[in-house]
Amino acid sequence: MRTAVDSFNLMRAFRRIVERGGMARAAEDLGMSAAGLSKQLRTLEAHLGVVLLQRTTRRMSLTDTGQAYYLECCRLLDELDALERGIARQREEVSGRLRVNAPLSFALNTLSPLLPRFLARYPQVALDLVMEDRLVDAVGEGFDVSLRLRAVLEDSTLVARRLASVEQVLCAAPAYLQQHPAPTTAAQLRQHTLLAYSLSDSPGGWPLQGPDGPVTVNPPTRVSANNSLLLRDLLVAGVGIGALPSFLAAPALAGGQLQQVLPDHRYPPRIVYAVYPTQRHLQPKVRAFIDFLQDVLPQCAGLDS
Repeated sequence: MRTAVDSFNLMRAFRRIVERGGMARAAEDLGMSAAGLSKQLRTLEAHLGVVLLQRTTRRMSLTDTGQAYYLECCRLLDELDALERGIARQREEVSGRLRVNAPLSFALNTLSPLLPRFLARYPQVALDLVMEDRLVDAVGEGFDVSLRLRAVLEDSTLVARRLASVEQVLCAAPAYLQQHPAPTTAAQLRQHTLLAYSLSDSPGGWPLQGPDGPVTVNPPTRVSANNSLLLRDLLVAGVGIGALPSFLAAPALAGGQLQQVLPDHRYPPRIVYAVYPTQRHLQPKVRAFIDFLQDVLPQCAGLDS
């Protein structure tokens, strides 16, 4: 059974023969031999079961069926060419609805101030932003891009591009540290009221890099929450000690609302990834959004390249 591509190619060959008035000139235009073009014409006529061109040694003329077929070929091929030109323009145009998923605290604190610049740069893009701290099924839930902050990105069939890194800072309010002397070793964390982020890469454990190497603390926590904004507010209120992403910790540290705890111990940094279904034929709106974030995120407070 002949494919649609074969049929269109044969139609294009037939149209060129008619418009060039002969096999030789049409074959020259198409970059093939006259014998090869004549074979394509015979294939088309056999496929249709009709004679399209009357051929003698001196001249060639359209049959009535050939004339009607020629007119329809012109209409269909012109429509096909217009369709392909339109698709090509869409392939280069940054437009359409862009569905993005991002963690709530990161979206409100860091992404929100950047979005007006992106929308002004690409006025044909409509943004649909869903803020959730859980790891979503990007494909199943129809997201073009999912932003994820992870120390280690889980294995996935999705494509991931690194955008920036985020330090994790252990901190507490001055009021808390006045009543509870700051720990000087990781082991002393067990003597304090601790707050934990329940969606971390290592729930239940605090992997720290200390002066003497890595150490994992598994302290009991009084508060566990799946949102860093809530943890920040509880830390500022003096509830205990916890780790915050640097984009939330930095302003509170600079303003004196929080103080760093165990400054010689570091959490593994979390990486900001853009995760998307495929790199093949990446839509312009998706590429533009990821390129924009890769350019501007490392310049934001609390983020590094």
